Amino acid sequence: MSHSLGVRQAQKQKTRQAFLDAALGLLEEQSLSSLGLREVTRAVGVAPTAFYRHFHSTADLGVALVEEALGSLHPMISVTVSGPGHGPGDSDSDSDERIDRAVALIARHVREHPAHIRFIARERNGGVQTVRAAIAEQMDRFADEVKAELAKQGESAGWSDDDLLMLAGLYVDQMLMTASTFLEAAPEEEEQVARVARRRMRLISIGRRHWLG
Repeated sequence: MSHSLGVRQAQKQKTRQAFLDAALGLLEEQSLSSLGLREVTRAVGVAPTAFYRHFHSTADLGVALVEEALGSLHPMISVTVSGPGHGPGDSDSDSDERIDRAVALIARHVREHPAHIRFIARERNGGVQTVRAAIAEQMDRFADEVKAELAKQGESAGWSDDDLLMLAGLYVDQMLMTASTFLEAAPEEEEQVARVARRRMRLISIGRRHWLG
């Protein structure tokens, strides 16, 4: 009995993932607000009624895509603020090395997950309110996580919670902006994108050092 239940659960999860993958592929060329339920079920090869066993609506599907797309970004965001380069005795070269690693990681993530990045970039200001809200909620969560990481670092001594959250937001916004720019760049433009991203992150780092001065 338990074996049969496990098989059914695995099949259900496989079908759910098929919906997510099909929708992500279709959304390469259109926005979520224009995506039709029958389009998705046709791509998966199931009857439209099967959709409702997994999602209430295409907006619900979009929220699930937000969770899938942004869930993989948590480790990358941590890299932008953790490691060498932010203690009171750290050198500029340490900070530059950390920034270089962060930008390289963003570029790699875009190469590995372009459809996810495109979906978030488009739908962050798209026409489906629940999806916009889900993205905003994830952004707030990222900022809180980065704030908690920054608060552990010696360079944050004397900073207020509000200022730490503002700094965290700068890091998160810069990461997403860099990812979106890499996505749209031609291969020969990627080094210029990386150079600009590194300069912007260094500017944030310099501003941090002198904020309480």
